[in-house]
Amino acid sequence: MAGPHSLDSFGTILSGLAKRLGLESRLVELRLQRHWRDIIGEPTGSHTWPDQIRFKKLYLVVQNSVWLQQLTFLKPTLLAKLHAETGPDLITEIVFRVGEIPLRDKPGILSENKSASPIIDDMALTEASAHAASVRDPDIRARLAQVMAEALSRSDR
Repeated sequence: MAGPHSLDSFGTILSGLAKRLGLESRLVELRLQRHWRDIIGEPTGSHTWPDQIRFKKLYLVVQNSVWLQQLTFLKPTLLAKLHAETGPDLITEIVFRVGEIPLRDKPGILSENKSASPIIDDMALTEASAHAASVRDPDIRARLAQVMAEALSRSDR
């Protein structure tokens, strides 16, 4: 007779699924982009951007050649910070390239093109809020209602 089995947490199941589907590096990439300034710190976080992770290499966009030169010397420190956040197995190398850093309104969050955002009418926002009411997290609920209201406003035009 088999003994009682322990239950796996939802996070453990999702982590294993992401690894099996090959999504683990993409999820880490998105988490780095979202929290980049918090992970790396300032001023480095304002002058760099984690573009992508491929074959255990983080491709880091750097604002200019001066920063690229400086970060070449700081590569071991950057790797240590990344390993503390992601573990030592997902990123083993950093590749720098000079490029344009995306604009961010808040640390770690990409800004959207403000001129392209639609004008949201009250009716669309009310309807979207009603649909999102079952979401427990207030931040997610508000953002979901905002996105749905924008979509509804676009379709009304």
